[in-house]
Parts: sequence; structure tokens; C-alpha cells
Amino acid sequence: MTIPFLSFEPQNQAIRAQVIEAMTRVFDSQWYVLGNAVKQFEAEYADYSQTAHCIGVANGLDALFLSLKALGIQAGDEVIVPSNTYIATWLAVSFLGATPVPVEPNLATYNLDPALVEAAVTARTKAIMPVHLYGQACEMVSLMDIARRHNLWVVEDNAQSQGATYQGQLTGSFGHANGTSFYPGKNLGALGDAGAITTSEEVVAEKLFTLRNYGSKRKYYNEVIGHNSRLDELQAAVLSVKLPYLTTWTQQRKQLAAWYDTYLADIPNIVLPATALGATHVYHLYVIRTPHRDALQQHLTERGAGTLIHYPVPPHQQQAYAHLQIDANAFPLANEIANTCLSLPLWPGMTQQQVEKVSEIIRKFLSSAS
Repeated sequence: MTIPFLSFEPQNQAIRAQVIEAMTRVFDSQWYVLGNAVKQFEAEYADYSQTAHCIGVANGLDALFLSLKALGIQAGDEVIVPSNTYIATWLAVSFLGATPVPVEPNLATYNLDPALVEAAVTARTKAIMPVHLYGQACEMVSLMDIARRHNLWVVEDNAQSQGATYQGQLTGSFGHANGTSFYPGKNLGALGDAGAITTSEEVVAEKLFTLRNYGSKRKYYNEVIGHNSRLDELQAAVLSVKLPYLTTWTQQRKQLAAWYDTYLADIPNIVLPATALGATHVYHLYVIRTPHRDALQQHLTERGAGTLIHYPVPPHQQQAYAHLQIDANAFPLANEIANTCLSLPLWPGMTQQQVEKVSEIIRKFLSSAS
């Protein structure tokens, strides 16, 4: 049995006719940039996110960068970021000439530790960027409280967690501006690069609508130095088809994770995902940790089970950030996660039998390795 790390086949087959119909409508409309499809999806996604506004942009990185820019982050400022995250979180800060200030996670949840965030605040700190990693909501009530007490902006990186909640409130609705990605592999994925920003701040939304479109509200009249970062009409049409299915697909992800939890229980040398009190997890990724990670990954590959490592090199060890002169061992938790984490196959349409097979391979290997 071959089990890919990710398969779009079950999802695609379920919505194929609707997607082709939606793309045909865009084709026939002869309006391909910032038209009705984008307006419709923006309204739908804002409603889904329980925010006042959604601003469609070209990709998730632009969503984070433009959010920070709209909030006034600039050169010399500091922005608190996780030490363990995809590098896009850090890049968004760097694009503005600001400095990413890494903070270690809670090792159980992989998300920012609020106590360590507070300790990292300085006179130059202007914002906090929590990442809801792997699909689990951060402890946003504590983080928002820190932000209020220190007069800081909050920009959520919601790329992996559409539909997750903390104390009943959706991720992507806590911060002042919140970026998400619709990269194809995300829980809500387009057919290429796409992203969006959610906010309930009227002034921030107005800035973002202008910034994403060359700094212009009216064609050929430019108020500020803006950017060309617009959600594509075709991608918006596809996302509008997919959005009503997201809750069902999320329920499937949770069921798959529950099966993994059962089949992988009580295996030596393995750490399973843990969810913080008050948080929910939408399982963009099902990530285990083991000191035998590399050997286990090879073993799974040889037996037809696909896996990935998210992420093998933490940002502070990337060549791109050598100029910050951060000691390679300065963030031991980020290093430990990078050296031991392994993402297992999980996608809507995956079967219980497939989960059981992957788990059986892991159990036999780690039981003999202990």
C-alpha cells in the first residue's frame, strides 16, 4: 500500500464540476483582476472569519508583510516572532527593515510561550506575530493582554489554522491585522499562490485595500507607494467553491488525528501532538517527534509512506539571517523541534486503514529501536 504524504484527489473529485463551472464564469466575464469573484470571496471569508474585512492578496507572505506595513512597522522597530516557524514569518518583518526577535515555544504545543513573549518586550518592540503552528491556536487571550499592556500591534500568522479557535474565538480574528495563505497544500487551498488579510479595524482595512493595488483607490491616482499584490479572480472563484467544504474537511482531519492518537499510543521514543487548554487544533499537519526521526523517515519511505519535515532548519540558523549573528544554539527548543519532528500523512479523504498502516510501520520500527 502506497500512502502519499498529501493527495488532492478525493477533494478534487468531489468539487471538480463546481470548480470548472466557477473558472468558466470568470473566463466568460472578461474581467480578470479585482472583479466580482474577488469581492464575493472577500465577503465570504470575512464572514467565515468573523471579521469585518477580508483583503485578498497574492500570497501568504504578502499578507503578513502588508499587514505589518499598514500598522506602521518600519526600520528600527522590533517584532516578536516564534523561533520555530516557516521563514516567511521572519521575512515579512525583514522586508520593512525591522528586526525579528525570536522567542521560544511551549514544547508541548509548539506555539509561542506567552511568559517568554513578555520577557522579550523592549522599548523598540512594536508588534507580536504569533503563528498558529501546524493548525493549533495560540494562547491568544494572554498574548493580546500582553499587547494591550505594552501598546503593541498583533499580527496573527493564520496560514495553517483556518477554523481553529481559542476560547471559542476564531484564529485570524484576534489581531489588528492577520495574514493567511491559500497555498494549495493549506487546509483551504487555491490552485496556486493566493493569500488574504482579515481585520476588523476600519482604518487598517482601508490602508490595505490601497497598499495591495499600487497605493491606489482610483485607477491612475496613487496616494502612497503601494504594491501589486492582488488575489487573482480565478483563485478567488476556486476558493469560493471550496470554502463551504472547509468545516467538513476539518472534521475529517480531526478524525484522522484521533485515529493516529489511538494507534500511536504507548509507543516508546515518540511524542504525539498535544493541544493546550482552551485551544482547538485543525491538523494542517500531524507532527510527531522522535530521536530516531531520520531513520524512521527513511523506513517509512521504503515502505511506501510519505512524510515531510516541517521545518529542518530553524530561521535563526538560515544563511539568510547570518547577518543577525545569532548563535546556532541560542534557541535550543527550536533546534530540538527541527531535529526530531516528522509530519505524517493526513489529508481529507485519507482512510482509517491508511492511518493504521502508517502507525503500524512506526510502532514496529520504534519498538525495536528502543
